[in-house]
Amino acid sequence: MPGLYREHGGGLKAVVTPPTKVNGMMMIDQEADAAQPRATPADNWAVADRLAEAAGLLERQGANPFRVGAYRRAADTISGMSESITEIADSAGLEGLMQVPNIGHGIGAAIVEMVRSGRWSTLDRLRGEVDPIGVFQVLPEVGPVLAERLHDKLDVDSLEALEVAALDGRLERVRGIGPVRARIIRAALGRILGSGEYRRQSPGKLLPSVGEILDVDREYREKAADDKLVTIAPRRFNPDGKAWLPILHTERGGWILTALFSNSGRAHELGRTRDWVVIFHDDDHGREGQHTVVTERRGRLKGRRVVRGREAECRRLYDSEKHTLNDTRRER
Repeated sequence: MPGLYREHGGGLKAVVTPPTKVNGMMMIDQEADAAQPRATPADNWAVADRLAEAAGLLERQGANPFRVGAYRRAADTISGMSESITEIADSAGLEGLMQVPNIGHGIGAAIVEMVRSGRWSTLDRLRGEVDPIGVFQVLPEVGPVLAERLHDKLDVDSLEALEVAALDGRLERVRGIGPVRARIIRAALGRILGSGEYRRQSPGKLLPSVGEILDVDREYREKAADDKLVTIAPRRFNPDGKAWLPILHTERGGWILTALFSNSGRAHELGRTRDWVVIFHDDDHGREGQHTVVTERRGRLKGRRVVRGREAECRRLYDSEKHTLNDTRRER
């Protein structure tokens, strides 16, 4: 008896072969059932749908077509698999996922995040639904009050950025975070984000240079001022649902970068929503993070655009540019 199929997401999804009555007993035609393709697990459809949605949003927002195509190929592969993508992630982790065709390090890390946290920060960002207070509460020991404090004091919007703060010592300086709680949070972030030896040993630069970040900041603010960017409707501080937030996708030195004006509570409180620019970065090796670029209001760099937390590097960059300009003038 042939199996039954129904269309799902542009493909065919198998349905169990219906039983037949033999000598008064309900029997399954096991030969026919074994011959038919196995059904795609429901969790595969969920992951594939998220990847396909991200591809569509990236395409509409003017991102690199190769990145769009990579997400779509991965979505097609996963939606056609009979093996559970969740089971692969749970049993074999990131390296197991990378054995699946069309899944590289970056998409594999995204799947790990979806499976382990139920969210995907990249898709939230593309939708304009970044809610760091809700995101941080997936972590043990973190309730709404502490989540708000982490967001405000560390100026981070994602689990990836929080992981950087946890590893460089800033997390423990937040009130309410002692060594034990910091250790618990670091472990949870590592589990959720799939960070481990493979991620730490990936080749290439660990961070974009301040020159690259400042150049993206310049490009973003110029294009936003000229209304050359697609705008999205952020979920927070936007009761009317207005699409006011420009978004830029670009690349520098092997990094994929996304820039948006800060929509944090602190930026709204200080009236800096058109000054502070948050730049998210990731690469093909799964390294992700974010930086905030602001106009410095005091000191030697007053009036200059600086990358928070990397002021010394910005100072050296501006000093080198000044020396180069002086040398050029002397040559003339």
